[in-house]
Amino acid sequence: MFAKKYKTIFDGDSLWAKIEGEQSQIYDWNESTYIKHPPFLTMSPHKVADINDARVLALLGDSITTDHISPAGSIKISSPAGQYLFAKGVKPEDFNSYGSRRGNHELMMRGTFANIRLQNEMVPGVSGGQTICLDDNQPMSIYDAAERYRQNDTPLVVVAGKEYGTGSSRDWAAKGTRLLGVKAVIAESFERIHRSNLVGMGVLPLEFMPATTRKTLNLTGREIISIQGLQSGVKPKMILNLIAQGDETQTVPVLVRIDTEDELQYFLAGGILPFVLNKLATA
Repeated sequence: MFAKKYKTIFDGDSLWAKIEGEQSQIYDWNESTYIKHPPFLTMSPHKVADINDARVLALLGDSITTDHISPAGSIKISSPAGQYLFAKGVKPEDFNSYGSRRGNHELMMRGTFANIRLQNEMVPGVSGGQTICLDDNQPMSIYDAAERYRQNDTPLVVVAGKEYGTGSSRDWAAKGTRLLGVKAVIAESFERIHRSNLVGMGVLPLEFMPATTRKTLNLTGREIISIQGLQSGVKPKMILNLIAQGDETQTVPVLVRIDTEDELQYFLAGGILPFVLNKLATA
């Protein structure tokens, strides 16, 4: 029975036989909307430097979960991800879900911070992945704002409250954050796995010192943020200076939540994937 069933396993059925294709070592994906080569799979040198004149992409409260951050569920046609698929010729009934398209970073980054329950304090009373792009003071989706800032080479930060990144360990919560151009997440405290995932993607987790919060600093998200002290060398749990320029300029210390020497090596390489690729190349 085994021999009979498996003798023709590679022949396929009549539908398979009708598919046209060329024999080669790799598959020609063309413009696949399911799989794309992500930019964080790189061996390019990574330079660690101070973060100067950054803008706040989102000002968030306590207990922001990885479900708030990571793309999940169905894809709405009105969303940046839905518009991306529609422009590629995909019919709305064929959008499928974020989970099924997690191999396409272009789609996943458009769904990062797009959860309908996300409350960004920069746009009071508005739910969902919205923010203010301070280049022209216009409300827009977090993805569209990140793209606008990218065009002007403006670095980005996210500011949050306690327990940032709680919930399940969703790798795209960190990957999407990195792809949006976020250089650092500044929070009162972190969930341990998401903190580690941020480091693994080359995003700097920074923790406010005790008794310092976004509220005690009266942050509105409209400030220009700089992080100084990285230029002279990064060490686990070192102290850096956060400078927030708004109506007044405030300088406060923040704790680097790179906790171990191994994590430091990942961060200095630009993330764990470049670290591994470079190590394999020199083995």
